[in-house]
Order: sequence, then C-alpha cells, then structure tokens
Amino acid sequence: MTNGVAQVLLRSGKLSSERLARAIQEQERSGRPLPEMLLRLGYCSEVDLQRAFAESSGMPLLDGSARPDPEVAALVPAALAQKHFAVPISRQNGTLLVALADPTNLTALDDLRLATGLSIRPAYAEREVVQRWLVDSYAAAEEEQIEVIHEEGDNVAELQRLAREALVVRLVNNIIRESVRMRASDIHLEPFEGRGQVRYRIDGVLHEQSPPPQRLLPAIVSRIKILADLDIAERRLPQDGRIKTHILGHEIDIRVSVLPTLHGESVVMRLLDQSSIQHSLEELGFTKDQLDVYGKSISRPHGMVLVTGPTGSGKTTTLYASLKRIFTPEKKIITVEDPVEYQMQGVNQMQVRERIGLTFARGLRSIVRQDPDIIMVGEIRDRETVEIAVHAALTGHLLLSTLHTNDSAGAVSRLVDMGLEPFLAASSLECVMAQRLARRVCPDCREQQEPPHEMLILMEREMGRGNVPTKHWRGAGCSTCRFTGYSGRLGLFEILAISDEIREMILDHKSAGQIKNSAVADGMLTLRQDGWRKVLEGGTTIEEVIRVTTEDD
Repeated sequence: MTNGVAQVLLRSGKLSSERLARAIQEQERSGRPLPEMLLRLGYCSEVDLQRAFAESSGMPLLDGSARPDPEVAALVPAALAQKHFAVPISRQNGTLLVALADPTNLTALDDLRLATGLSIRPAYAEREVVQRWLVDSYAAAEEEQIEVIHEEGDNVAELQRLAREALVVRLVNNIIRESVRMRASDIHLEPFEGRGQVRYRIDGVLHEQSPPPQRLLPAIVSRIKILADLDIAERRLPQDGRIKTHILGHEIDIRVSVLPTLHGESVVMRLLDQSSIQHSLEELGFTKDQLDVYGKSISRPHGMVLVTGPTGSGKTTTLYASLKRIFTPEKKIITVEDPVEYQMQGVNQMQVRERIGLTFARGLRSIVRQDPDIIMVGEIRDRETVEIAVHAALTGHLLLSTLHTNDSAGAVSRLVDMGLEPFLAASSLECVMAQRLARRVCPDCREQQEPPHEMLILMEREMGRGNVPTKHWRGAGCSTCRFTGYSGRLGLFEILAISDEIREMILDHKSAGQIKNSAVADGMLTLRQDGWRKVLEGGTTIEEVIRVTTEDD
C-alpha cells in the first residue's frame, strides 16, 4: 500500500523522485513508516497523503463541482454525517456513494452501512469540500447568518448569539469528538495571520488537522468559552475553565486554557478520560520486579514516595494507579490537587484555589488534621509544602506526591535546594521514581525489522553485544495508527528505593550523580536501561527510547 501511495504522489507531481529517495533513506535510518517520514520532512501534506491513499485504493476522487442529492443526503442523519465528516452524494440501485474526508476511516463505512441498510461505495473529497457539503445538505440557512454576523464585526452580543448557532455548535462538537476518537490528549486551536490551525496531541506528538473556515474561529472560540463558563467578552487576558461531557461512550473532563495572541485567541483543551483512572500499574508498563520494589514502598504505613518527571510524563496517572492499588475501606485517603484531574470513588479530593488563598501548603496543613492514613499531594512546589509533607510522612502518614526533576536521584538535591534539611529528607523518603512515556508499537501492523545500524550500535554499547538481537519489533504503518507505527504509550521507570546506604549518602551531602551511581551499582535500572528492556520485549522502539530519555544521558 505504501508503494502505491508513493507512486501516486510521484505521478501527480506532489513528490519528486529525489525527495522520495531521500525519504526512503531517512526511513531506513529512522525506521519510521514512509508516510510519516514524508510528513515530517515536509515533502507533502496530510491532504496529499489522503488523496494518494484514496487513488491507490481505487476510490473515486470528488472535487467541489459535485453536488450532493438532497434526497440522498436525507438517508443519513445529520449527527452521523457530522461525526464521520461523510456526505452521501448519490444512490444507484442498492449502493450509496459517500464522500469522505478521511478515506482510511473504516468505522464510518460500517456505521453508514448499518444506518442506511445500503452498500457503501467510498469516495474521497478534501475536508473543506466535505465541510461545505455538510453545510449545504444539513444547515444551508445557517451559513448565511454566519456571514452576516461576521460582517457586523466583533460585537460581543452577536458573537454570543453566533456561538449558539447550530453550525458552530456542530463544528465544536466535531473537533472534540474527533479528538476523542483519535485518542488525543490535547486539542490546540491556534489563530495565525490569514489562517487558523487545529492540532491534536496523540501519544505525545502533535498532528495537524484540517482547520475550520477562518471566518468562524471567533465564533468557535466563543462557543468553547460558553461551554467552559468563561467570560466571552474578555479577550485581553488569559482564562482557564472546565467542560464535562460524555462522548463516544467516554466520560471526558476537558480543561480549557484561552490565551490572547497577536492574531486572536489561542485555545488548548486537555482531555481527561475518566476511564483511564481504571488503569492498573501493570497496564502502565510496570514489570514484575518493578512492582515488587515500588509496590513495597507504597504499601508502607508511613513515609514519602515521590514520582518525578517533566510535564506530560504521566506522573498523576501513576499516582492514581498507586492509590487504586493500595485502597481499602479501612484506610482514609485524602488528596490535594491542582486541578483534580480524575474523580476516585472512596477518596476525599480537594482542589487548590490560590485566588482565595487555598494553596497546596494550606490544604495539606488542614488535611493532616482530618486523620488520614494516606495523603496525595498533586505537586510539591515550594519550601512550605515540602516541610509540611515531610512532617506528615514522619508522623504516621503515607504521603505520595510529584516533583519536577529529570531523574530519581535528582529529587534529593531538589528537596535540599527547596530548603529541606538533609536529615529530614533521609528520614522521610522511602522511594523516588522517575518516569517517561514512550509510544507503543502498533499491535495491528507490528513486524520484525532490522533497526538502523547506528541505533543498534548505541544499544549494543549500553546493553552489551550479546544481549541485543538484530531484529526488533516496529510498526509498518496502518490506518489504526494513522501510519505512524505507534498506538498508545507505556511507561519507562527508574525506581530508587531509599536504602540505608542511600540515607547515609543523603546525610553526607553526596551529589545526585554519586547517589545514582551507587543505586545503579546496587541493581537499579536507569530510564534508558528500562527502555532497552522494553524494546527487547517488543513494547516500543529504539527511536522512542532515545527520544524520551536523551535529556537523561
């Protein structure tokens, strides 16, 4: 299929033979699928790839000159058409010709077949064309209202009315629904001069999507503000809000951030799927030996356990999975978070509200008076919070929290830098775990391939030549993973159990590097080493391990 796509791109002039040769060379070096490599190198757009896929698959290619039959369009409910960005064009005998913006969306064909009882013949049309047909077929009158309001300017009352129009409502719903379908963690809606941009962060990497018409961006932002209970008239200051909704069978909590920029307001929506709280530590990527060490630490009656890593490395998800593992009706658990990302049955959860003086430190001080057995602090940010947290850990409470450091040993230095006495750190700490998230090899297109030579050399240097097979698993690229070769993520972990020897080193003011070397000598696996182990198990790839652990070299 990849060869067919490449041949279509060559034949249509969208790709030169020199660029194809360069892309193939880069593909062989990196191991990434060819379609992804073409996008990364900027040799063609996602639209070009979709069109080439459709043509190589024998689908009809439709342009804007085609006109959907209104009677045929009525065979498909508007909500279903909007959901899949699909428009019925014509019907011949028992076959329905349907224009799709995404020719790889097999779910759309199944849904349309079930809804109409007809055989579906897919055709490809660019997203902007399908959007126009959707408007013509299901909301023709609304487009005229939008044009008139836009010409009247940015009057707040008009923007508020426009934001409630059915077309704008559907556009926003489609943006959010598509992000959930594609397993995105974030939606980025960004205004630039002359155009808007929509990107989804999927498995930690941003992917550009076809944007809505630029003239509708202010209305779309206003709609999002209304849903998040924000001030629609305020366009000079940043705002933060929250949306709770059910989409495609998922309960989704959406955190909304609106930022004024040069060309309009930029919106980022973080999608928190409440079902992800059901993940166990094993599902997050913990191996049996890692569970033995970490599980023992979080099962202690008192002490402090820290999870470290940069933003977006899955620290909070790990803490929730930890609480799930140790929760029993006999234990009282209280959390203080900013914000409360997931709601957990049987756990008392408090949200930080700094505007009214409810900080981590003040909330934690009050929690200690509530007679808890286990306390979770969303993040230790300052000296006051760390001092109260340590006091709680030393007075019979198990305290779990997160810290922003690159590796596990660095957490000790960070605590001391925040003003904590070394003897308090040595007395309270039980375990520090650093983590990263690497993309999983797609299970639908995984195959064994020989990795690029220089990457194999790197792995052999760090693992030993006899420990590295010449073939590793990687994704060839398919519609399930959007031709990236990856689907989902798994954790890489570096677990530093605080032994008596490590406590002595903390008391002696040893550096983070010295503590780490001692722990490695005692059997601790670094993030990179845990990554190599998961490459050998077929969970991820050499490239992913290098990508997410390079800063820790």
